[in-house]
Amino acid sequence: MNKVKIEREEFEYKGRNCFGYFLKGNVYGKDVKIGIKPPDGGGYTVLDIFFELGIEPVLTVSPYELTTDEGEVISGKTYAVEAGDAETGEVFSCKVLPARASDKTRSNPYSFPKWNSFVLEV
Repeated sequence: MNKVKIEREEFEYKGRNCFGYFLKGNVYGKDVKIGIKPPDGGGYTVLDIFFELGIEPVLTVSPYELTTDEGEVISGKTYAVEAGDAETGEVFSCKVLPARASDKTRSNPYSFPKWNSFVLEV
């Protein structure tokens, strides 16, 4: 399992202060920022809690492979933000996705093989 530090920044949207979540890297000498988001709005509360408690959340990337009833093998990766509670040792997790189509492209190791290297080296 690969781990990458998650960061957040504040922005204003329709008169409200909100937070955006992302990871940073360098691909072919260019700094990139890849936005992430939970699959539903409730996940933002979990991400906010991680940062408000000072727990350093990380992105975990886990490969999966499924075989359909017809024998077709489907593989991919799942993404989650995880943070551990230092007092209890408990690990909390929140599934996430690339925030935009361009974020998905930038995080695709086939489009940018050096990005995959960045993820593996962190």
